Amino acid sequence: MTADPLVVTIGDLVEDITVQVARAPRRGTDTAARIGRHRGGSAANVAAGVAALGVAARFIGAVGDDELGDRLVADLESHGVEVRGSRAGTTGSIVALVEPDGERSFLSDRGAATALGHLDPSWLEQASWLHVPMYSLHSGALAETTLRLIGDAIERSIPVSIATSSVAVLEQYGRAELRSFVETTSPACVFANADEAAYLGLDRKPLSGVLTLITRGAHPTSIRFADGARRRITPPPANVVDTTGAGDAFAAGVIADLVRNRPVEPAVATGHSLARHVIERAGASIQLPS
Repeated sequence: MTADPLVVTIGDLVEDITVQVARAPRRGTDTAARIGRHRGGSAANVAAGVAALGVAARFIGAVGDDELGDRLVADLESHGVEVRGSRAGTTGSIVALVEPDGERSFLSDRGAATALGHLDPSWLEQASWLHVPMYSLHSGALAETTLRLIGDAIERSIPVSIATSSVAVLEQYGRAELRSFVETTSPACVFANADEAAYLGLDRKPLSGVLTLITRGAHPTSIRFADGARRRITPPPANVVDTTGAGDAFAAGVIADLVRNRPVEPAVATGHSLARHVIERAGASIQLPS
């Protein structure tokens, strides 16, 4: 009898403070805004999305030993995600400035999230998949721990997916260094948006032997299969309110299908569907209709 799949993510669990404005803020005076607070963090978002689709999920990360951390952990667990890692310091917060067209820009204070300084061998127990946002490889003790966890996953033949996350993060990591890392790691899947793909030159020089998915907002998602074949799939129309977490939801939908051995094209459609649920409301949390 085959065990049920388990998706593991490693990275941030933070508070997202969304600030929705009707026009660009005026410097030195007041600008009306709609402000909300939500559970966030790319790795946590993916874990919650996977769990929402009925696949077991485990989040690994460092969260502050404070009231906010307690609430965020409890919220993630209430959505069916197993939480492991450490508790110390102050829980991080991200301010997401959301413009009228739904585009968002982040002001980040990751707090304790980068301080995950130990690796527990049990974190990959029964794991069927490991998902890693580039945020987790960016800085602090978390980056070192994530690299070691990826190494353990490769040794155990556990598929690894990587999300390129942010152009700002990629610029600090370095284009050549990142491509070399990806080629060495040989992940099962790489997720990128159009800007991240352009920075890495994925259209001009695709990653060899890696399933690469490039999202382009409302435009067709580009699929490059490991064997070099290409395909495009158009996402369904959506009433865009806030794009925060859309990429995480897309990755969660794709992974939830791939880990259950479903074909890539339907998996991309599942990713589009889950992303739509996120972008049609404020915040990155996923609430599927019952």
